[in-house]
Amino acid sequence: MPTTNNKVRFLSPKPAKTDRPLFVFLPGMDGSGLLLRPQIAKLANNFDIRCLTLPPNDMASWEVLVRETIALIEAEKEANQRPVYLCGESFGGCLAMKVVLEAPKLCDRLILVNPASSFRQQPWVQWGSHLTQWLPANLYPLSVIGLLPILASLGKIGREDRHALLEAMQAVPQHTSVWRLALVRSFNVDENQLRGIKQPTLVIASGADRLLPSIAEAKLLVKVIPKAQMVMLANSGHACLLETDVDLYAIMQQRNFLTESAENLALVKSH
Repeated sequence: MPTTNNKVRFLSPKPAKTDRPLFVFLPGMDGSGLLLRPQIAKLANNFDIRCLTLPPNDMASWEVLVRETIALIEAEKEANQRPVYLCGESFGGCLAMKVVLEAPKLCDRLILVNPASSFRQQPWVQWGSHLTQWLPANLYPLSVIGLLPILASLGKIGREDRHALLEAMQAVPQHTSVWRLALVRSFNVDENQLRGIKQPTLVIASGADRLLPSIAEAKLLVKVIPKAQMVMLANSGHACLLETDVDLYAIMQQRNFLTESAENLALVKSH
């Protein structure tokens, strides 16, 4: 999945399967769309997958990101009407909430994985995000490497996926990282807005998240979003979708989270 384009766009990790529900992944701060990779094989059996990718130098506002993401999803739906699953991880979780609030009928299911909506509750992270802009350019790559053990439970991630994580993080220039951190600091969706999210929502939270208070945030979200349920991954880190023992499709099955068309497709494939 090359990232040579300078526009916000969708990557297709597998050949398009337009007869299947659409699964849209909104990535974390890396913006690459590449870090869903351990989940793709199982998801691809029952979904047509698209991963949003943001150009390394993209410094769009929330409003622009929301508008462009909605346009991409609408284009997919216009080509073939089908259920849409919207999955946002960390930074992408914030974007997913904004997309659903702006276009309430765009998706049928919402999945939030350690959403960065809790960013403002973590003072040391806020302080560190401000510090990023003052780091000398030659020290910034080292700071990215130093962040890895905080961002992920490295022992639970395969070697290739650890390498992919580091590559994705290092591909984001310092000025872009500063901008995206500022976006997350400014993220503000109140409880009244969250109550307006009508889609069945799955909030996945890592119990060993060293970056954000994801468990506390998940409890708040499921308390406010009407049709939300929480899944706790007790020993997982922030970048849980990279972990070898995390199976997103199995989690959806276990929680009866699949739409009827996805359930029927799974049943056909099991026989």
